Amino acid sequence: MGAASGGPAGGAADAGAGRLVAGRYRLLGRLGHGGMGTVWRAKDETVDREVAVKEPRVPDHLPERERDNAYERMRREARAAARLDHPAVVDVHDVAVVDGRPWIVMELVRGRSLGDALQEGTMGAREAARIGLEVLGALEAAHEDGILHRDVKPDNVLLGRHGRVVLTDFGIAQIEGETNLTDTGGFVGSPEYIAPERVLGQRPGPASDLWSLGVVLYAATEGVSPFRRSNTPATLQSVLNAVPAPPASARGPLAEAITGLLDKDPARRPDAARVRTLLDAAAN
Repeated sequence: MGAASGGPAGGAADAGAGRLVAGRYRLLGRLGHGGMGTVWRAKDETVDREVAVKEPRVPDHLPERERDNAYERMRREARAAARLDHPAVVDVHDVAVVDGRPWIVMELVRGRSLGDALQEGTMGAREAARIGLEVLGALEAAHEDGILHRDVKPDNVLLGRHGRVVLTDFGIAQIEGETNLTDTGGFVGSPEYIAPERVLGQRPGPASDLWSLGVVLYAATEGVSPFRRSNTPATLQSVLNAVPAPPASARGPLAEAITGLLDKDPARRPDAARVRTLLDAAAN
């Protein structure tokens, strides 16, 4: 889901368009939706600017206490994301709590997602490395603040104006600890971008986000995620066991970065500093 990208909106036909949230945010049209909510283009009528507003949604079958916990976690994570100060992190302006549900108000990034761009074709190695460096910077800022992203994928990388790259959905949509591996959307994150240790239910760390960045870079240059299969269980199985074909389009330092990041053992993956060195070399 291109969470805060200002691409084509659904227009007034969207159920809910025109609604005023928290007495301030007028919903204009849907930008996208995913497992944990719907993102709207909205007008902040107080300061007269367009924003992206994330309407939270948790599964209806959750007991009330779990639902309250989920919303509390979203509020906490939105506050954490709002603390991050990095040009490649989407700005969180506000958390408007309506009937106990936290609506996340973010900057509206004009542009499209990397996922949309990859529908049209792959990226050259230098451009992929440039985008990778920006995403890496956002992740480093988050990890220094103790925040894991947990859903790094092309749809959450926005390509804005003037070459800006923005990583969105910073942990906001994620409910930690939900690991029922079902096709019904119970598993948090996108299976083909999830690190093996998370599939195994182990505690994720910064290396788990870096794995996802490696898969994104592979997909950006090769045109396909190396672990995508026809269904979720098969995809998760390939994350655990499949050894991807070596990158064909990415050579030299970019290939070294991708291969290193896709090591099944998080302890053996290169750290952010090493990845930065390799991507710098590839970008320049």
